[in-house]
Amino acid sequence: MEFLVNIKFVWPATISEETSKDLREKEIKMAGELANKGHLVRMWRVVGRRENWGLWRAKDATEMHAILSGLPIWPYMDVTVHAMAVHPVDPSPPKK
Repeated sequence: MEFLVNIKFVWPATISEETSKDLREKEIKMAGELANKGHLVRMWRVVGRRENWGLWRAKDATEMHAILSGLPIWPYMDVTVHAMAVHPVDPSPPKK
C-alpha cells in the first residue's frame, strides 16, 4: 500500500542544538534503512520550510503508523498521511 506523507517539524524552543543535531543524524540514518527496506520510496523538501512530502510503502495503515512513530524525530513532527489508491489511468502504476 502506498501513502503520501507530509511531515512538518516543530522544534520546541527548549531543545538544544546538540540534541537536534543528534536527532537529525539519527533520522538520516533511519531514512536510509527504510529506503533500503522499500518503505521510503521518494522524498521532496518543501522549499524554505522545515517540511517534506514523501511517498512511503507499508502493508497497511497500522504498519505505516508504526514506521512513522518509530522515527527519531517523531515527538517533534506534525504528520498528515494520505492512503493512496491505484488510478486506472496512471501511466506507471506501482509494481506488485
